[in-house]
Amino acid sequence: METRSRETKISRRSWLLAGLTVPLFSAPPADSMKVLYDGDNLHVAAPTLHFLAGKPLERLKYGGVVAYVAQLELLNEARTAIVRPQKGRFVVSYALWEEKFSVTQLGSTPGGAPRTAEGLSLAAAEAWCFDNLTMSTLGLAPNLYYWLRLELRTGTARDFADEAKIGISLHDLIEFLGRKNTEVTHWGPLETRVRLADLPRLAGRGLRNG
Repeated sequence: METRSRETKISRRSWLLAGLTVPLFSAPPADSMKVLYDGDNLHVAAPTLHFLAGKPLERLKYGGVVAYVAQLELLNEARTAIVRPQKGRFVVSYALWEEKFSVTQLGSTPGGAPRTAEGLSLAAAEAWCFDNLTMSTLGLAPNLYYWLRLELRTGTARDFADEAKIGISLHDLIEFLGRKNTEVTHWGPLETRVRLADLPRLAGRGLRNG
């Protein structure tokens, strides 16, 4: 019989807000990563990883846009092979007068069309990126252990070379990223050991994979 903790259901909104409102004195270690499972996909959050900060944030507040590339990888338990990779590409802009962020995820739909969220606070913009970085669990064994690894960096021109046809000033973004003095900032890697059968589930979703 499964333990009571495995039967606990929590909503995605409450889970994300809980991670964003952890007080400083009780914050988890810097390498922590939270994982939830909805029966179809893995969802991640990194409450201590703040990428809208430092030079990228400074550039945003001067009217620029910043591109990010997130790499989510599932490795076997021995960490000798990547079982499944997942990449996410995001472009962030900032409305100075409203003091709100807009985020566009590129290639986020089957047809390749972008998905955009506007009017976000800094914390909500970071959370939106993580909430939209999901990994399918189709074909994965629920009782095997894996390692889930998350890395994030600012993007380069090569990452977005095929996106010039889309709006949100991507032409200017690619031109900026192509400059030799463009600095790439890295975050991570964050890693955590997971087993699908042990992961807490998002509310309203049942077991769909295996």
